[in-house]
Amino acid sequence: MPEVIFPGPEGRLEGRYHPHKGKRDAPIAIILHPHPQFGGTMNNRVVYNLHYTFHNMGFNVLRFNFRGVGRSQGEYDQGIGELSDAASALDYLQSMNQNAKHCWVAGFSFGAWIGMQLLMRRPEITGFISVSPPANMYDFSFLAPCPSSGLVINGLGDRVAPPQDTVNLVGKLHEQKGITITHQEVEGAGHFFENDHMDTLTGSVEEYVQRRLTENTR
Repeated sequence: MPEVIFPGPEGRLEGRYHPHKGKRDAPIAIILHPHPQFGGTMNNRVVYNLHYTFHNMGFNVLRFNFRGVGRSQGEYDQGIGELSDAASALDYLQSMNQNAKHCWVAGFSFGAWIGMQLLMRRPEITGFISVSPPANMYDFSFLAPCPSSGLVINGLGDRVAPPQDTVNLVGKLHEQKGITITHQEVEGAGHFFENDHMDTLTGSVEEYVQRRLTENTR
């Protein structure tokens, strides 16, 4: 899988881009990693597995390091700059896939928060995956209204982002018309979906995305 360097708001951003050769209209997805100040990188296990789950479904996929992580230039910016990084990553991915009919964003933890903000800015995003969203740490009230349907998935054993906060977040999103928020709780799984719970996570994501692609709805 080729390593890529592309321009971001504060200099170079480092990523991994995984295209399907010869498919001009393959759907696209970007994957967003957890908190840079707590060891989050694009090679995080959840991010890596989400990347390959999307690629195996026929997506051209990009994951990348936020500013100040790995070989990405700049420094941590409280989520404001990281949102700009994500927008630049999506621009880069779209520039190479101008015929893509579907555009998805998937984020884990801090990356889920950034991904949901990107969703609000970019109407071309047709679906989202939000894994272990830290609704206890960050304000998600900007999702009014949430512009597209998606899957929120978290572990019932999550001690970083308590499950009840995720339930409250999903409850608010359910009140909105025209979209469907699917919420799945994984029994026994922690924040990072350790052990066999990773297979449950990737299986759920694959089942959800495949269904959405055939339905062709927002």
